[in-house]
Amino acid sequence: MKGWFLVKTGMKKIAAVLCSTALLASVAAGCGGNGNKSGETSSSEASTTASGAPSGAPATLTVEVFDRGVQGQPDLNNNKWTQYVNEKFGKPNNAIVEFVPVPRSQEVDKLNVLMAANQAPDISFTYDGTLVTRFAKSKGLYTLDELLEQHGQQLKSYLGEKVLSYGKYDGKQVSIPGKRTLLAWNGMFIRKDWLDKLGLPVPTNRDELYETLVAFRDKNPGNVDGVIPWATAAAGMNYTFGNLVQSFWKSMPEEEFITTSNWLKPGNKEAYQWLNKLYNEKLISPDFALDKTTKQADADVTNGKVGFYAANWDYPMTQKIRVPLKQNSPEANYVPIDTFKNDEGKYLKEVYNENGIFSFIPKSSKNAELAIKYLNWMADPEVMFFLQFGDEGVNHKMVDGIPHGIAQTGEKMQMSNLNMDYTMIVNGAELGDTEKNVRTYAAALAAGDKSYEKLAIDSYAINTTDGYSSYNYGIPNEANIKYGKTLGDMNKQMIDRLIVAKPSEFDALYEKLVKEYMDAGGKAVQEENVKNYRESQAAKK
Repeated sequence: MKGWFLVKTGMKKIAAVLCSTALLASVAAGCGGNGNKSGETSSSEASTTASGAPSGAPATLTVEVFDRGVQGQPDLNNNKWTQYVNEKFGKPNNAIVEFVPVPRSQEVDKLNVLMAANQAPDISFTYDGTLVTRFAKSKGLYTLDELLEQHGQQLKSYLGEKVLSYGKYDGKQVSIPGKRTLLAWNGMFIRKDWLDKLGLPVPTNRDELYETLVAFRDKNPGNVDGVIPWATAAAGMNYTFGNLVQSFWKSMPEEEFITTSNWLKPGNKEAYQWLNKLYNEKLISPDFALDKTTKQADADVTNGKVGFYAANWDYPMTQKIRVPLKQNSPEANYVPIDTFKNDEGKYLKEVYNENGIFSFIPKSSKNAELAIKYLNWMADPEVMFFLQFGDEGVNHKMVDGIPHGIAQTGEKMQMSNLNMDYTMIVNGAELGDTEKNVRTYAAALAAGDKSYEKLAIDSYAINTTDGYSSYNYGIPNEANIKYGKTLGDMNKQMIDRLIVAKPSEFDALYEKLVKEYMDAGGKAVQEENVKNYRESQAAKK
């Protein structure tokens, strides 16, 4: 088929068209810090003894950690995991590792404030790669090439050149991307128990899904007050529309697909028009655009009111969904589905690149060398295993060679799956094998519930089928750095406005909003995408 080609996702080859996500990337403005010159190393003022062990007053290494607001979580700076870090890394390096909590939902805004005030932790991180580029462009970050050569060989070996390449700016290493071991992104989930009550099959395309949503609305198989056929929240939050939009896109040449704004892709308008139809027929959460925290959508799902929703591929297995759902609606049985088929018979969906969260060292840091040593220490397989799985018999048990988590409370509990916020060099379980990683992550999510373990494994398989990853230009898009935040905010507002518009006003509103988007920087970003794409292709010849 014209314009499509294959890439590997770790488990299998999947149909892929490399598409740029740069147009929609969110970037926050401004960063500060003069600090030392780029490339210089800075460590604690401690001296070194003849034996090589540092002496004198210990240095304090500050490290960001996400505060996810998990119920019952311990002190994020004093728990089993931070104590291990200070015992195993801190003492031998004459250092105190201090963790700085940052609210997960406010991490970009918080980082901007901390960077501007020269108060960002020695090791800071974000999932927003464009934000890191912004900081690097403003001379706010250490370049890390020399530090990695001197103190990060284990880290370099673990991550590999491809993952590290995502952390470069202007040919220099400015951040340390985590290695993403699992590449699935979004997923779609439907109440199988509702389907069974209505005698309906699992929908496999848009038309079948529409008929199913109508049946959920009209027949209310769960006999609930305020049934919601399809639950979602404001654009940009945890709830999404899965791969619906991609299923409307028409086949196009590779360059066009990669470089063109999604708003201009053929079929994109029809996708949002279809969603608009569903909203006006009361098949989608009525007040979704006001739900900017997902609290309402979460409540609707966990109270058993929802027939279908799309979110991260592992969302139904997370504690905040799984536990209250089983309490409120024990008969609920969500299963993953592939229902958005395009006109070529593919279930095209975006998957993650191999890189995950970006760790970086602000120029205001006085502990750059120690920071790299810490990340390098974390790449030790024994260290990584403990931070992800803890003690056998306490935090996990081994079943068929796979560590199965044992739920804990108090200081022994993990505040995120596999302690991802304390293991920033890796995103996902790491046992050196994709199949084992999937099984391990599924077991961690399920917390001993075999049905949820199967749900996770099935969801991963579905959501890495017919996947494509974003194109790595290898060159920063300067227009995106300049206009990215504006375009990202506009993108969210456009989605919400188009879905709730009156059907008679949709066409005119779509044209108006897209023109405003392109005039606000979308055109400049797209033109630079074309330029950078052609340069990257020429470099391969």
